[in-house]
Amino acid sequence: MVGKRIALIALIFSFSLFILGSTEALAARGGGGGHKPRPPASSLSLVLLNSTDGLPHWGQDVTFTVSTTATTEPNVSLDCYQNGVLVYGAVAGFYPSYAWPWDQTFILSSPSWTGGGADCTATLYYISGSGTVPLATMSFQAYP
Repeated sequence: MVGKRIALIALIFSFSLFILGSTEALAARGGGGGHKPRPPASSLSLVLLNSTDGLPHWGQDVTFTVSTTATTEPNVSLDCYQNGVLVYGAVAGFYPSYAWPWDQTFILSSPSWTGGGADCTATLYYISGSGTVPLATMSFQAYP
């Protein structure tokens, strides 16, 4: 009877060490609590659609080439400012899993932006339950 008890205690002790060692190994590998996942690899680049000199200008059309490993459908927002005042804002989806039903062309003008240059910033992002998650950002000058 004593032999069985010692064997049972040894078995429980061995199992406890096994579980403890597994959790420590998991934590050391980064699979444990507190480990933040790497952000998705993403890139965003400007595509000029009707530029005559290789530069973006007021009134011209642009779009973006988008690449991301994010598993949520990405969007691109474009904001342009003149002297610190927002004169243009637009968003388009760049969804690889199905065709975005609206145009992905951004026309560099608006009722607030009737001419002249502007400082523009494009942001690639996706929407999660806790808000927007930025993936990549790029800035460019739109010329008059």
